[in-house]
Amino acid sequence: MSERAASSAFDRSERPGSAGLVLTFAIAILTVSVGYFLAPTAMAPRLVMLALALFGVAGVFSLFAYAVGLIQFSSRVPRNDVTKLIADTTTEGLVVTKGDMQIVYANEAYMELCGARDPSGLQAVERLFSGPPEVSEAIYRLAQAARSGRAHVEDLRLSPPLTGAGAVGWYRIKVRPLPEGGQRATLWGVADVTSERQRQEGVFQELQHAIDFLDHAPAGFFSSTPDGGVSYMNKTLAGWLGYDLTQVGSGGASLAAIVANNGAALLAAVSGSPGEVRTEQIDLDLRCRNGRSLPVRLLHQVAFGQDGVAGASRTLVLNRTAGEKPEEGLRAAEVRFARFFNSTPMAIATLDAQGRVLDSNAAFAKLLPKAALHGKEGWSLLAGLSESDAQALRKAIEEAVEGKSDVKPVNVSFEEGAGPRSARFFASAAEDSGQKGATLYALDTTEQRKLQEEFAQSQKMNAVGQLAGGIAHDFNNMLTAIIGYSDLLLSNHRPTDPAFRDIRQIKETANRAAGLTRQLLAFSRRQTLRPQVLQLGDALSELQNLLRRIVGEKNELDLRQGRDLWFVKADLTQFEQVIINLVVNARDAMADTGGRVQIRTRNVTKDECAGFNEIHLVPADYVLVEVEDSGSGIPPEVMEKIFEPFFTTKEVGKGTGLGLSTVFGIVKQSGGFIFAQSEVGKGTVFRIFMPRFIPEEKEAPKPEAEAPKAAADYTGQGVILLVEDEDAVRSIGARSLKSRGFTVLEASTGLEALEVVEEVGGKIDLIVSDVVMPEMDGPAMFAELRKRGVTAKVIFVSGYAEEAFAKNLPEGDFGFLPKPFSIKQLIETVKSHMAAQSG
Repeated sequence: MSERAASSAFDRSERPGSAGLVLTFAIAILTVSVGYFLAPTAMAPRLVMLALALFGVAGVFSLFAYAVGLIQFSSRVPRNDVTKLIADTTTEGLVVTKGDMQIVYANEAYMELCGARDPSGLQAVERLFSGPPEVSEAIYRLAQAARSGRAHVEDLRLSPPLTGAGAVGWYRIKVRPLPEGGQRATLWGVADVTSERQRQEGVFQELQHAIDFLDHAPAGFFSSTPDGGVSYMNKTLAGWLGYDLTQVGSGGASLAAIVANNGAALLAAVSGSPGEVRTEQIDLDLRCRNGRSLPVRLLHQVAFGQDGVAGASRTLVLNRTAGEKPEEGLRAAEVRFARFFNSTPMAIATLDAQGRVLDSNAAFAKLLPKAALHGKEGWSLLAGLSESDAQALRKAIEEAVEGKSDVKPVNVSFEEGAGPRSARFFASAAEDSGQKGATLYALDTTEQRKLQEEFAQSQKMNAVGQLAGGIAHDFNNMLTAIIGYSDLLLSNHRPTDPAFRDIRQIKETANRAAGLTRQLLAFSRRQTLRPQVLQLGDALSELQNLLRRIVGEKNELDLRQGRDLWFVKADLTQFEQVIINLVVNARDAMADTGGRVQIRTRNVTKDECAGFNEIHLVPADYVLVEVEDSGSGIPPEVMEKIFEPFFTTKEVGKGTGLGLSTVFGIVKQSGGFIFAQSEVGKGTVFRIFMPRFIPEEKEAPKPEAEAPKAAADYTGQGVILLVEDEDAVRSIGARSLKSRGFTVLEASTGLEALEVVEEVGGKIDLIVSDVVMPEMDGPAMFAELRKRGVTAKVIFVSGYAEEAFAKNLPEGDFGFLPKPFSIKQLIETVKSHMAAQSG
C-alpha cells in the first residue's frame, strides 16, 4: 500500500466504491423492518415473503451481472500489479487519451513534463508542445497518425526545453493505437533524448575534425573498389587533379580516369592470400582533369578477406613533382625513369633466375595481367600458351638468365581478357645486386596479326574473284555460241519435231549455266548493273508475295518497314536477287523446326554507325535492311567462310556455294556493306547498309504508265561491222544479223577491224565489238576510230561488267550487251541503236 500511495500517476479508469449505494441498501432494509412491525398480523408474513423475494431476485441478477462483467467490485489492491507499476515509474512520459483530447491515464514522468501536481494540471501532447513551425508540423503529423490509428515517431527540437534547464531540448514522441473496445484510445510516449543527441553531435564533430585533418593533409589519399571505382578522395588529391569533391564517389571518378598510361592495371595486379594485408609501393603518373600528368608515388594497401577476395584499397599519394632545389635532381631522375618505365607502350618485366616476375610496368600488366598478378608463384607467364610457344619462350628466358646475347625473339599466341591475343617477346640478360635474372620485353601484335590475316583473306578473295571472273568471261563466250546455235536450230524446227524438245533442253541448260556465270561475276564484282533511284520499302512490298511463297507454309514472313525511308541507287533486279538469296538461306536454316523470317528496314544516320561495332563500316547515312531468322544459327568456324565462293554446308547437289558470295558481290558493287551476326541455336541476322542517295529532280522515281506493246519487228538494213575473236560467237552473230537483212562485215581483232573500216571508206552504220581481244582490244579500237573521224556508234559485248572498261574509254557514246546473249537480244539491241542513230 505504501508503494501505491507513493505513486502520483493519474488514472481515471480506477473507480472507488459508492457510499450512496450502501446507504440506499440500508434504508431499504430498514423500511421493510418497520413495515413488518406496523403491518397487521395477517399481512406480516406476506410482507416478509415479498421482501425476501425482491432481495433474492436482486441478488441473483447482481451475481449474473458480476459474472458477465457488468458489475465490478471496487478494490485498489488488485490494480496495483507489476505492469502498471512499470508504466507509472518509467522515465518515459506515457499518456493515454480517448477520443480527441480526453486523458484517461498519465504516468509520473509525463506529469513531471507537464509540471502538474494533480490531474487538473495535465495537458494533452498537442497542447504541451508548441513553438516554431517545424515543431507544430511534427505534432500535427503525430495527431493525424493518432486519428487514423497508425503508429508514428517524430524527433523534435524545442527551445527552451519543457524543464527549463538548458537552451535546447530534444524530444522523441511516439504514438500508437491501443486495442481498446468502443471509443478510440491512443498511447503517447514522450522521451527526453537531449543527452543522446548531444553525444551524437559530439561524435559527428569528431568525425568532421578527422575528415578535415585528412582533407588538408600534405599528402593525397584515395580509396578504390576492386572494380576500379574511386569511392573516396581527399581534398588535397582532388585539388592536385582538379576534381570537384562532390563528384567523387558518385561515379565521377575511376582508376581508369585518374591513372595515366594503363597504370590502373598495376594497381589491379596486387594479389594476396586470404586474410593478408598487402602494401605495394608504385611509381606512376596520375591524369589531371586538364589532361596534364602528375608524377606520384603510391603506397597502395589492399586487405584480402578470408575468401581471398580483395577489399577496398587505402592508398597514400605522394607528389613527386620536381622542385627547383639542386638536391632534388636525383628525385627528378627517378621520376623521369618511372614515367618512362610505365608510359612506354612496350610491356617490360624483370624476372629472377627461376623466371618469376619480380616487377612489371603498366603495359605488361595490361597485356598479361595473370602473369603480373601471379608471377611470384612460378612460371605463370607460360600458363595458357601452347606447348610449342611455352617451350620457345622458356628457352629464350633461360638463355637470357645465362647471360647469352642475341636471344631470338619469340612470337606467341595466348588467351587473355576478351579473346585471343598475340605478342612478340624479347629477352635480355639482367643482374641486380649480383643476382642473375632477365628482362622481358613484349610488343602487342594482336592488331598487326589481325590486319595481316584480313589482308591475306582479302588477297585470297581477290585472287578467287579474278579467277572466277576470268572463268565466267571465257565461259560466257562458249555459252553465247551454244545459246545462239540453239536459237538457230529452234527457228528451223517445228515444235512437233522430235529434236525440238532436245534443242530446247540444250538452250535451257545453257541459260542455267549462264546464271552460274552471273553469280561468279557478281562475286568478282564484274557484272553489269543498271542502277536506278529506288525506294527500298516499295521494292520489298512488291516482292513480299514471292517471298511468302519461298518461305513456305511451315514458316512465317514478317515485313516491318521503317518510316520515311531515304532513296538509294541500285539495280532493282540485283537487289531483289540479294533479298531472295537471303530468304532462301533463312528458310533452309529453319527446315527442321520451322520459324519466322523477319525483314526490317530503317534509316541509319552517320552518328549511329558506331553503335554497330563494325570496324569496316564507313560512317555515313544508310538505309538498313535486316533479314533475320530463328533457325539453327551459324557456328563461329563457319561464319568466317560464308561469303567465300563455292563454300556450302548443304548436301552435295543441294547448293552451289555461290548464293552468299553473290549477295556479297552485288552489295559491294552497289557501294554498300553487308555483315552477319549469328548465335548457334538462336538464329542469324544479315544487315545490309545501302548508302543514301539524294536524287536530283530529273532522277526522282516516277510511276511509269504501261504502254500497249506493238508486235516486234526484227528486220532491218544497214552495214554492221562485227568484231569478235571467238569464231563461233562471230559466226552465229553474223548469220543472225544477215538473216534479218543487215549487211555484215567481220573482223577477228581490233587491228583487222581498222583495216576493214579503211577498205570501205568508213561507210559503216554500226560496230558490234568484243571488249577483250588479242593485239588490240575493243576500247583501244574505239579510241582509234574516233581519232580517224569514224562516228559510227559502237556496241560492246563482254562477259565483264560495263564499268570494268568504260573508265578507259575516251568521251563518246556507246552501247553495251552483256554475254551470254540470245539472237533475239542481239537483234533488239542492234535495231534500237540503229534507230537512235538514224533519229
